[in-house]
Amino acid sequence: MRLFLLFLSVLVGSSAALAQPTIDPTTEIQTNAEFAFMMDFETGAVLLSKRGEESMAPASMAKLMTVAILFEKLKHGELKLNDTFTVSEQAWRLSVAGKNESSKMFVSIGSQIRVEDLLRGIIVQSGNDACTVVAEHFSGSEEAFSALMNAEAAKIGLSGSVFKNASGLPHPEMQVTAHDLAKLTAYLIREFPDYYQYFGEREFTWNKIKQANRNPLLGTYAGADGLKTGHTAASGYGMVASAQQDGRRLILVVNGLSSEAERAAETKRLLDLGFREFRTYTLLKAGDVVGEAEVWAGEVRGVPLAVRQPVKLMMRRASREGLQVKLSYAEPVVPPIARGQELGKLTISAPGIPNKIVPVFAGADIEAGGIITQIKMGLKELLSSKPEPARTTEEVALPEGGAPADVPSQ
Repeated sequence: MRLFLLFLSVLVGSSAALAQPTIDPTTEIQTNAEFAFMMDFETGAVLLSKRGEESMAPASMAKLMTVAILFEKLKHGELKLNDTFTVSEQAWRLSVAGKNESSKMFVSIGSQIRVEDLLRGIIVQSGNDACTVVAEHFSGSEEAFSALMNAEAAKIGLSGSVFKNASGLPHPEMQVTAHDLAKLTAYLIREFPDYYQYFGEREFTWNKIKQANRNPLLGTYAGADGLKTGHTAASGYGMVASAQQDGRRLILVVNGLSSEAERAAETKRLLDLGFREFRTYTLLKAGDVVGEAEVWAGEVRGVPLAVRQPVKLMMRRASREGLQVKLSYAEPVVPPIARGQELGKLTISAPGIPNKIVPVFAGADIEAGGIITQIKMGLKELLSSKPEPARTTEEVALPEGGAPADVPSQ
């Protein structure tokens, strides 16, 4: 066994970067929200999680699942935007002005409404009546439709959520997690680019009643393009938001705030922190060699260890100085060895973020040695036993040019 140490560049900030104040990377972001979860869309990196895995009442943020089902059926041709659904008396009763504080599209009993208009009624106007129209069309009732919602949630991987109606109206058994809502949002953005645009619409008029989108970020926060607010007495004020700046998209979920004003201010503040304090750095390019393992009785003495895919890491600027990369593998390895065969792993760590584990692979095909090598190894085995593979762990840094001081990944 031997150590293979790489002497490579260290991560240091430029003088301009060092002059800027930084936040302690080990200190979690603070928020007044009872529940909060923020993630990077591209990498899935978690920037903030406050009770992110705990159950909470979703309020109208549950409508995102109803929208997901509509988008899914549109994408696969089971539904068209011009198809129409019939408004039942039950759905109409939810729209009667003054009946309750329920948000409404103001549908008319017995009317036929296009799917595209129902989508706008749900997304822009947060219409509980529109949700009931959709639920009854597909399943006959809200209760039956919730089974469809839960099946879709399981398919997406929302393991901590239970849906009981299409709108998010209070139900003692309905619960979601902030993490699940963030995963659902990422699913909507990734899988339905042709329909996601509806979340950015600023207003919608139905039955001669114009209503503005309840999303307070649209038109007031740079790059904001969705998604959904929510409020009930049980949940407080919540929101699922997404914004893009400089080629990066962040997804934020908050819930349990005290007012509309606090919700708007807190979502903007948290997104500002996410865009300002975090960067995605490309640490390694596809095919970069990070070490070499000894080969037993091969045609060559060592096999290069390389990464197959680009390695990216999202972290706070202040975390760069504490970045560590450790390479772990067992050697000697016995040929034949196929290029692409997994031989070890990289463990990448930095203050304030979870460890990232990246597999490393053989960078070349290695055949067993020829007859002369075999004879020599045979003689050696007569004198000593073949060594057992032993785990080697070595600290490495990045190839020159990797993870520059303050240049985000492209």
